[in-house]
Amino acid sequence: MSLIKRSVSLEGHATSVALEAEFWAALEANARRRRLSLAGLIGEIDSQRGERPLASALRVWALLHQGLPEG
Repeated sequence: MSLIKRSVSLEGHATSVALEAEFWAALEANARRRRLSLAGLIGEIDSQRGERPLASALRVWALLHQGLPEG
């Protein structure tokens, strides 16, 4: 399983994140359901992640929110 690296701007700073395709797909689907951009969703997750590395926070968030309606 290979990682896919994407660049995103968080609070005006460019960063890159490498995740497996399945995690990117889960994040994208959730962003669509919430009518957010992927960068917007990542920004929300980033603001709540504490000391956890961003890639880990995104994976955990995707697992906890897979298929769940937001509200």
